[in-house]
Amino acid sequence: MTRRHLVTALLVLAVVALFALPLVLDGGASEYAGTDSLATETIEESGYTPWFESVFSPSSGEVESGLFALQAALGGGVLGYVLGRLRGRRGARETAPPAEAP
Repeated sequence: MTRRHLVTALLVLAVVALFALPLVLDGGASEYAGTDSLATETIEESGYTPWFESVFSPSSGEVESGLFALQAALGGGVLGYVLGRLRGRRGARETAPPAEAP
């Protein structure tokens, strides 16, 4: 194993340890919750009732996160396509021969 491969392996192990170590040391004693769920609980406790119900409500959090990832991917694709087209137009304008005046 070369020195380069050893350094890469140690860096990967260090990154994994940075994520795993706090979870192992905690022992499952703390409750990990997102700010969205905490804010929703606080609002519902104050007696607020929503004006309308959602048209579509995913059955699990995994489906919801999958739909969010799909939305992000589509948005990134559209943004990349538009920026590529604009850059291509500018490049074509710069390399095109000048038009002759009538």
